[in-house]
Amino acid sequence: MAGNNKGKLFIISAPRGSGKTTLCNMLMKKYPSIRYSISYTTRKPRNNEVHGKDYFFTDKETFKAMTENNEFLEWAEVHGNFYGTSKIQIDNALESGTDIILDIDPQGAMQMKEKVTTATYIFITAPSFNELKSRLINRGTESDEHISLRMENAKKEVEFFKFYDYLIVNDATDVAFNQLESIYLAEKLRTTQYSNVLEFMNI
Repeated sequence: MAGNNKGKLFIISAPRGSGKTTLCNMLMKKYPSIRYSISYTTRKPRNNEVHGKDYFFTDKETFKAMTENNEFLEWAEVHGNFYGTSKIQIDNALESGTDIILDIDPQGAMQMKEKVTTATYIFITAPSFNELKSRLINRGTESDEHISLRMENAKKEVEFFKFYDYLIVNDATDVAFNQLESIYLAEKLRTTQYSNVLEFMNI
């Protein structure tokens, strides 16, 4: 049987502490055809981060040249460092049949919506701001100052939920994963991914 081998792009945003990474890793473990998009960044690698696996690390001059050449689908400056999503990297992955998860903040997602109408946009959040703060505290990786900043950013980010296709409230049970999996499977069955009958059945 013939088929459409193109991959699908999933844009996922969430405040820090929403459990987004855990859910996405669970999905990728169950469906090996999914992988994360790897962003370009001008910041220095952290411990154990690998070039080409975690990020494509580059300098500001190279990054600037790439923006001038319109090589990014979206890019942003965060705390003095630049982050961007390569258009050719996404295109090549989708053409090869790989499904891509692009983990970006609402600012980047809104840029993507202007350019990529075929992607699926998913927003993930914790069930309450108190729960979000509790998760950040329990991680033990951030100072009180950073947690306060994260919480202020979270209140702004959540307001963008209405611009996404789907909303998942992650209460740290299997329900949230089941919802994410259901979205993934349903999106893979959309009729819009086919242009003619020969792409999904023999005549």
